[in-house]
Amino acid sequence: MSSRVKRTYSRLPKPPLPSSPPSGLSSPPHPSVTKRKRPLIDRLSLENAGAPPTKKRALAVADTKANTPQNKKTLTQLHFAIETSVLKTCSICSLSYTKGAPDDESLHRAHCSRVQRGMEWGKEEEREKVKANVEEVVSGVRLKNGQKGRIISYRADVRGKIGSKTSTLLETINLALSSPPLPHSVLQVSKIYLFLLSSTSTSAASREKIVGCVVAQRISTAMAISTSPPDSSPSQKPGVELVAVDTATGLYCHPTPLPTPLGIPRIFVSSTHRRQSIASTLLSAAASTFIHGCPLDPVKGEVAFSQPTSAGREVMSSWGKGGVRIYEE
Repeated sequence: MSSRVKRTYSRLPKPPLPSSPPSGLSSPPHPSVTKRKRPLIDRLSLENAGAPPTKKRALAVADTKANTPQNKKTLTQLHFAIETSVLKTCSICSLSYTKGAPDDESLHRAHCSRVQRGMEWGKEEEREKVKANVEEVVSGVRLKNGQKGRIISYRADVRGKIGSKTSTLLETINLALSSPPLPHSVLQVSKIYLFLLSSTSTSAASREKIVGCVVAQRISTAMAISTSPPDSSPSQKPGVELVAVDTATGLYCHPTPLPTPLGIPRIFVSSTHRRQSIASTLLSAAASTFIHGCPLDPVKGEVAFSQPTSAGREVMSSWGKGGVRIYEE
């Protein structure tokens, strides 16, 4: 006996036929596309894979190009030198500057050159000497080494090319002596004395060098220098203390102010031209011409210095024979 199989599903109904023939203008119906989902295991493998393989290969090629020897930068190993200071003091001009700083090193080179060899006095300054009332005080001064020079003087507050040259010269002197700049009120009552040395070369015969400078100032009083240390001077009155000017060198003064007409706040000679009596020659010229028709005698205490350095004190003692006084600027 044959068993009969029972169907549990039905056939899909056939689409109905169109009532009219199909037109050529209408687009054919799109076949239904069934979208299938990707299996779960494939989706998880794609999420964990990260960047596509093509990008990985491109990054690998870029890394190999960057690490090639021709594109690799050379590195330099640096070390801290804690025991070495960057602040350097020149043994020639005594100027302290920062080693390695371009501005400091440029300033040092210019300053050291002026301290050693002086500054130039050329044609531009000679053209303005009449306008600036430059006077030639002494001519044909012969030094110990046989060279000849001359001494000129003019007002310290002069302007123009000579005034600019004077400002640079005074800045160099103040740096070399570690002194503050002179105020304008002092320059108004002062005169500049310059020692000009003639050039030895024939090509620069019209040029001269400023190798010495003295600033002479009009003052009213100064203090006499004590030749004995404190509490041992026989001329010292009881209860009167001496004024300490420089304790390191033992320079003391009597506090009583004495009439003194001439003060020397600045004196300077370039290092390569020292020991040629340039400083004493400039001082003698200033003492004899600062007040017209009234030469001054340093031995009688008519000239004073303002807190001289050790080198300035030697000049003061040898030139003034112990009669030069001290005044405060």
